[in-house]
Amino acid sequence: MTSVKTLNPKAEVMGRGAALFMNINAAKGLHDVMKTNLGPKGTIKMLVGGAGDIKLTKDGNVLLREMQIQNPTAVMIARTAVAQDDITGDGTTSTVLFIGELMKQAERYLGEGLHPRVIVEGFETAKKATLLFLETFKDKIKTTDREVLLCVARTSLRTKLYQDLADQLTDIVVDAVLTIRKEDEPLDLYMVEIMHMKHKMDKDTRLIKGLVLDHGARHPDMPKHMENCHILTCNISLEYEKSEVNSGFFYSSAEQREKLVAAERQVTDDRVQKVIDLKRKVCQNGESFVVINQKGIDPLSLDLLAKEGILGLRRAKKRNMERLSLACGGFAINSAEELSPDCLGYAGKVYEHVLGEDKYTFVQDVRNPTSCTVLIKGPADHTLAQIKDAIRDGLRAVKNTLDDGAMVLGAGAFEVAAAHNLMENTRKTVEGRAKLGIEAFAQALLGIPKILAENSGYDAQETIIKLQEEYERGSKVGLDISTGEPLDPRMAGIFDNYLVKKQVIQSAPVIASQLLLVDEVMRAGVGMRGK
Repeated sequence: MTSVKTLNPKAEVMGRGAALFMNINAAKGLHDVMKTNLGPKGTIKMLVGGAGDIKLTKDGNVLLREMQIQNPTAVMIARTAVAQDDITGDGTTSTVLFIGELMKQAERYLGEGLHPRVIVEGFETAKKATLLFLETFKDKIKTTDREVLLCVARTSLRTKLYQDLADQLTDIVVDAVLTIRKEDEPLDLYMVEIMHMKHKMDKDTRLIKGLVLDHGARHPDMPKHMENCHILTCNISLEYEKSEVNSGFFYSSAEQREKLVAAERQVTDDRVQKVIDLKRKVCQNGESFVVINQKGIDPLSLDLLAKEGILGLRRAKKRNMERLSLACGGFAINSAEELSPDCLGYAGKVYEHVLGEDKYTFVQDVRNPTSCTVLIKGPADHTLAQIKDAIRDGLRAVKNTLDDGAMVLGAGAFEVAAAHNLMENTRKTVEGRAKLGIEAFAQALLGIPKILAENSGYDAQETIIKLQEEYERGSKVGLDISTGEPLDPRMAGIFDNYLVKKQVIQSAPVIASQLLLVDEVMRAGVGMRGK
């Protein structure tokens, strides 16, 4: 400590005991904040911003991103958990709780004089053994089995939303992923558009196998409801454009100026006429034509299209152009010369929905869609935000299951089995004091089902003993949160992501080990000299 003071008299130094005390307390503090959120019976946190804006959430990722955390140790743990969400889409709360439990268990042994290095060695051995055990514990699944995917999505969504809404969104999430799925190609979740309308109730959220665009027609005379539509997606400028270089045109009479204006306009009118000619060529009785353009369409061009009964949408987003081709078929064109019947897509129904000052265009009843839209509805902004976060997590949960081709029994079943494996098998293969680190790891694993029991209103110790006794009889059991008794997660359809469990077990002990090995905290960085 004095050596640092010699180098920098302004340095602030925290000794070994104080550093460990600070790290353990920070981990326990974050653990206590997050633990009431875990599981379907978890409570909701209300975050109030500086401007008075309110956010209601159970999602650990949202909490950790939005909360102002000042303690450096807690910030480090929060970043680890947020990274977990970026990689797997779930498991943030579990990561924070597992790190907190590991630090709690380590504190017991440190208080008895055990060196942190010994505990860390035990953690490392236990981590490797648990990851090996996870490989034997996971269940391989058929990726075509919709029922298993529904169970995984339901398990994920019920921890974020109330049960009735979670069960309704389960079908939406699974159908959305199966819609965009292509054989032998990686899943691209960006092909699921998530739109929200502040309208009606949260139960009115639905899946549209097509697209919802957040703008409408720009001409009052354009049709508002069309059926049997040919869809033209293009990136052609249908508006008057100035030259990109500085140029001048000198004329000596009004006639020459009129010719110039007419010639400039003629270029745009010719392009519009080509679109109209294509419409006349392909549209038979009862069929209609829709133009969705990434660039602009000026008022004169809109007027020409409206007279022909064509619906024209301008300034469409680039990502929607890609989705339109996947949903409706056809392909986007970049010049008027490419116009042909082959480039057209098809939609059974296109209509406009006006909500206050906002317009939405629905493109529905498409053939063989490989892109879709989840339309979220709700009465308030915080409801929409909550559902949006939950749907993102649900989509990632289904994607992870398809990518892994495996899942893990939920409801705390894995934690009970892994803790039993560590105490009965792994502990016997290690000699010396490292056994204590393995014991601490096993107890930390049991912290997850204990918190599930507490949040459901049951006695944690009694519940854990029941689960352990049932497991020793040869049954893989988890916690039934409605009765407090052991249940078979397979029968109840409670499945967790294999990838999420693996990532939690890999990342949490690493952070806990690093925090335990900190013996000095020095505020002596380069940027702190002037302080």
